[in-house]
Formats: sequence, structure tokens, C-alpha cells
Amino acid sequence: MENFWFAFGLTVFAGLATGIGGLASVVSRRTSATFLSVSLGFSAGVMLYVSLVEILPKAVESIGEEVGAGPAGWWAVAAFFGGMLVIGVIDRLVPSAINPHEPHSVLDPEASLDRRRLMRAGTMTAAAIAIHNFPEGFATFIAGLKDPSVAIPVALAIAIHNIPEGVAVAVPIRQATGSRRKAVRWSFLSGLAEPIGALVGFLLLMPFLNGMTLGVTFGMVAGIMVFISLDELLPTAHEYGKHHLAIYGLVAGMAVMAVSLLLFASV
Repeated sequence: MENFWFAFGLTVFAGLATGIGGLASVVSRRTSATFLSVSLGFSAGVMLYVSLVEILPKAVESIGEEVGAGPAGWWAVAAFFGGMLVIGVIDRLVPSAINPHEPHSVLDPEASLDRRRLMRAGTMTAAAIAIHNFPEGFATFIAGLKDPSVAIPVALAIAIHNIPEGVAVAVPIRQATGSRRKAVRWSFLSGLAEPIGALVGFLLLMPFLNGMTLGVTFGMVAGIMVFISLDELLPTAHEYGKHHLAIYGLVAGMAVMAVSLLLFASV
């Protein structure tokens, strides 16, 4: 696995981007709704484009090498919707009050006060966030393992959407404890779930890693990323009251992704 450390490094980078959100939340008294809307929309655009244009076709191609072109499409589509099912179940299991992807606003003091009581539970909250972030870490890692040209924009998209997540983690902890240091520390720690998820997924799949398992995994990764974009990123961006900015960010994310893939292809 010659790309192992590259893939793992990208996953660590994407996961620890939550710390940037944590730092922003303690440095600034107010989080910019414009920044959150545009960044979430941009991240959704990158995820949607790369999932449907690059990752899903690679899933079909990889599975086709094992079972033939005919059944490959059916397997890839099943894996795609299976990935949506997995992340949807995880979303339902994580309580909405501590789910950093639910569209309750970190700009709302009352929402933060409700979450503060839950944040005091500490390990329970950290575990809930970690479970939710596991698939994202695995998505970044498996992309890096298979195709670096796809992995870099995927990691960037996940890192961008992790910044507001870091804000969502740090704000209630700062309000509960009065400690900026603790808020930043917990925002970084929440991001560690992603490289841990990558390692767990890799160790579980390593004995079975072939064209079929890689193709099915790619299909599931595409489904997970599309679900995150449609169910979490865009609704959250709209929740901040900047609908048009979120859509502009979405289109910009797709355009940047399209151009970057063409540039990688021409190298």
C-alpha cells in the first residue's frame, strides 16, 4: 500500500480542521454567518461533483474488473444507496442536540445553552460526535489510497465543512467552562475521530481488499458524501439565513472541482 501514509496524512489534515473552527470561535466574539454559508455551500458543491462525476464512475470501473461491465453498474448503485443508508442510520442514532451537522445554529445563544448541559456529559458527547465523523475519515482515506488526484479535493471539502463543526463543538464548551483552551482542545479532539475511523475501516477491510471491495467502498463513499451534502451541509447553510450565498458557494465548489480534475487529468 504505497499510498498509505499519504492517505492517512490527508485524513489527519481533514479531521483536525475542526481545530481551526475552534480557534476561530475563541478569537472572535461572533461567528460570521456569511463565512459559514459560503464555506458550507462550497464544501457541498465539491462533494456532490466529485462523488457523482469521479468517485461513482470509479466504483463501476473497479467492480467491472472483477464481475464484468454488466453487473458492475448494479453493484455500484447498490453500494451508493447503501452508503446513504449507513450515514442516515448514524444520523438518526446521534441526538440532534449534540449532532454538529444538524441545522441548529451555533449563532443562537439559546441553542448553545441547551447544548451546554449535554456537553457537560463529556465522554458521551465526544463519543457521539466521533461516531458521526467515522465515515468521513474513511471516505478521505479510501480516496487517498486509490487515487490521489481525487483524494486531495475530497480532503479539502471535508476540511472546509469541518471548520463550522469545530465552531459547533467549541462554542458550547466555552460557555459551559469559561475556558478558551478547553474549547480549542475539544474541537481538535473531535476531529481525531476521522483518522481513527480511517484506521479502523482499513484494518477491517485489509484482508479483503481487492477490486470488488474497493469498488463497493467507493460507491458507499459517494453515497455518504452526497447524503452529507444534501441532508446536512446545505440545510445548515440555509439555516444561517444566507440562501443565495450558499448556492453561490455550491456552484463555486463544483466549478473548482471540475477545473481541478481537468488539470490533474492533463498532467
